[in-house]
Amino acid sequence: MDPLVNALNTIMNHEGRRKNECIITPASGLVGRVLRLIQQKGYVGEIEFIDDGRQGKFRVQLFGRINECKAIQPRYSTKVKEMEKWEKRFLPSRDLGAVILSTPKGVIDHKQAKELNVGGVVIAYVY
Repeated sequence: MDPLVNALNTIMNHEGRRKNECIITPASGLVGRVLRLIQQKGYVGEIEFIDDGRQGKFRVQLFGRINECKAIQPRYSTKVKEMEKWEKRFLPSRDLGAVILSTPKGVIDHKQAKELNVGGVVIAYVY
């Protein structure tokens, strides 16, 4: 299974049960970068890495602000000019949420990708 899919499904399940925090395992670099981006957007609170001697875990503080967050499978390559197509497909309205991309500049959202004029691979969305 894909660690990013597991992480975002864990967050959605805990948000649905109105939990205050969740433990995401296994930890990976991509999951960590996506969680940091979601944290910067204000959807989750503090993120803590727990080293358990294996792959590690993330403890994520939840605020109850996420309506939906999902990983996109298969992962599509996109250009800056095609960004609006993905916004329309995955987000409910123009200014709500973020499409998350993996680019040569790092893991960023669609607005930053437009500003930096860089394309990448569409990996997830959150709103």
